[in-house]
Amino acid sequence: MTKKFTRRLALATMIAVGSFASTAAFADGHQIKLRMSTSGSETDQRSVAMAEVFGPAVSGFAAYEPSYNATLFAQGTELEAISRGNLEMSITSAQELAQFFPEFSIFTAGYVHQDAAHQVAVFNDPLMDAFKAKAEEELGVKLLSVMYLGRRQVNLRQTKDELTVTTPADLAGVNLRMPGTDAWQFLGKALGAAPTPMSFSEVYTALSTGAVDGQDNPLPTVVDAKFYEVTNQIVLTSHLVDLNYIAMSAEVFNGLTAEQQTALQAAADAAAESGRQAQLQKEADLVSFLEEQGMSIYEPDVAAFRDAVQSAYLTSEFAATWPEGVLDKINALGN
Repeated sequence: MTKKFTRRLALATMIAVGSFASTAAFADGHQIKLRMSTSGSETDQRSVAMAEVFGPAVSGFAAYEPSYNATLFAQGTELEAISRGNLEMSITSAQELAQFFPEFSIFTAGYVHQDAAHQVAVFNDPLMDAFKAKAEEELGVKLLSVMYLGRRQVNLRQTKDELTVTTPADLAGVNLRMPGTDAWQFLGKALGAAPTPMSFSEVYTALSTGAVDGQDNPLPTVVDAKFYEVTNQIVLTSHLVDLNYIAMSAEVFNGLTAEQQTALQAAADAAAESGRQAQLQKEADLVSFLEEQGMSIYEPDVAAFRDAVQSAYLTSEFAATWPEGVLDKINALGN
């Protein structure tokens, strides 16, 4: 913990020193450079949205320069690069922000966000003000908008006739492959299953041989990995609605004119919305594709799953850093 606070203090010092330079940088009205570092590929929905929507929208006063596949900065180092004044923009995650501010871990937990629209409602609600302010004041990172990545679903070998999943109780004894970290294994147990840690590269064979009963991933992963060849059903639990944030140097943003700030914020929101709609359409198209492959796809009692998973979190160490009352406010913005 001491190391984490020392790291934040050092970054805060660099931010303060850099503020004088940033103000001067825009004083002459020259076009500014907005370098974006992302671990995503050029064809990733987020990358496409930023290049096709955000870049052109700010071209009157800024040059948007994206770098893909973590070629400019290694994944996980972008926030510090922004803090040091070495980078203007990145696409970051709640997991990365939680490394600096543990309270952000609430946005990584199961059944906190309900769907894409709920993510937007939460991000734009006053409950997010304290989170945004902390990132800006202590890290020098301004969170502009929220991007939708997709929903993780439960994918099983059993046919629906053999096992119909309605509530967490129906997953009792089901060996569900989950990523190996403590947080992922906890979520698997909270869903009612018997989580099994396993490398992703081993999952197809394990499903084929019956070494595991199922796995959880967004639908694009099910298709890309061809898990539909060795499984029979997808239960639309939507237990994790994943997100990213469009992040920017606060000093660079504050150095813009009010008109430029408004235009840049609108551009970020428009890019996020474009990417969100593209991802939602992709998910809808994949449901049709998977049904054509003979898979059963259906929705369980999501409220029963949400209640069980949230109850498990609230009595665990994972919720220790969550601000009091925030989960209730998040839930109130949903269904």
